[in-house]
Amino acid sequence: MQKFPMTAEGLARLEDELRVLRAEERPAVIRAIAEARAHGDLSENAEYHAAREKQSFIEGRIADLESVIPSVEVIDVSRLSGDQVRFGARVTIVDEETEDEKTYRIIGAYEADMKNGSISISSPLAKALIGRKVGDSVEVPAPGGARSVEITAVSYG
Repeated sequence: MQKFPMTAEGLARLEDELRVLRAEERPAVIRAIAEARAHGDLSENAEYHAAREKQSFIEGRIADLESVIPSVEVIDVSRLSGDQVRFGARVTIVDEETEDEKTYRIIGAYEADMKNGSISISSPLAKALIGRKVGDSVEVPAPGGARSVEITAVSYG
């Protein structure tokens, strides 16, 4: 069985999402389908088709979460330290060409969110950074060609 590395916070978010989907979203969409059926002809009933589509999404997400959650391997980031990049690290990098500085946290694929500065451990950037240390220059594959970045800080917690 494949294990998925994840922080305790990430696992808690997935479990909360599953609970909400089962206890609130699923019953609500079942009620919406029943209500739309009561309006008669289903072939031209937009409310019915929208509710069925939402139900399909909810059931798919529930199935996805039910398969992932038992396979999660929680990694306690609070016990990690050092200047080497590993799972859970908050890494600050500087693009050597543009001098742009960015900070990312390397976490599991199911909890990563680029908008919030977290990237998946399986992303090309994270793969290039793993095992490196502060001061290292790293070639990172990018859509416009490889970029060189320097690791300026690594922290945990």
